[in-house]
Amino acid sequence: MNKPPTFVAPHRPLWRLLAVTLGGFVLIGVFLALGLWQVQRLAWKEALLARIEASQRSDPQPLPAPQDWPRVQRDTHEYQRLQLSGHFDHGRETRVQASTVLGTGWWVLTPLRTSDGRWVLVNRGFVDAEHRDPATRPEPQGEVTLLGLLRVTEPEGRLWQHNDPGTGRWYSRDVEGIAAAQQLPGEVAPFFVDASEGSEGQWPRAGLTILAFSNNHLMYALTWFALAAMVIGALVFVWRFERRRVPGAAAVEPDA
Repeated sequence: MNKPPTFVAPHRPLWRLLAVTLGGFVLIGVFLALGLWQVQRLAWKEALLARIEASQRSDPQPLPAPQDWPRVQRDTHEYQRLQLSGHFDHGRETRVQASTVLGTGWWVLTPLRTSDGRWVLVNRGFVDAEHRDPATRPEPQGEVTLLGLLRVTEPEGRLWQHNDPGTGRWYSRDVEGIAAAQQLPGEVAPFFVDASEGSEGQWPRAGLTILAFSNNHLMYALTWFALAAMVIGALVFVWRFERRRVPGAAAVEPDA
């Protein structure tokens, strides 16, 4: 009794197999790089959260001395609790566009002159459109002592909106740019301070600094590594499948 012929698929051209393999290696490299980047981000985020937690439990520190200003960095000093004293210069107030839990409006940045004659920009808090005009809100007079968080400058503006000192449009808290626009004389700290608290029920509303950050970097890293593993598995399958193919596209007649 004759058996039906068995058809064997031909080999694909070698260049196609090599192209698929090369593309797979590229994807594996990209996915592994993204996974490693997320691992680095995870370490950075955990260090940030630990630093914020430690800072919130510790006593406020004095304002860094001018000789220490060059060492103030985002990864070591941001969100450090500070206590500082001085006199506000309300005539040099700057408003920076902001979006907060209270809605859209502006941050009010007012230069504070310390007892040694140096300047520090203080973010006194958020105001809405109704309280944008300084005449609609109180202005602390005389020497003030306040608690706040050290924040690193935000130069130039946003990705799609650049600061325009000429028209007074500010989209980021650019210490150097604001100090130059307000013509602050003398030394200006290269960072600003977010006021932690203000008078209850009064504007500006302080204490809106975001201190809770999501930390999903481990999940993202595992996702990228899983995708790399899937591509590796797909390449192994393709190569094993190709090895089982018989050269040529012939119909093999079985013996009777």
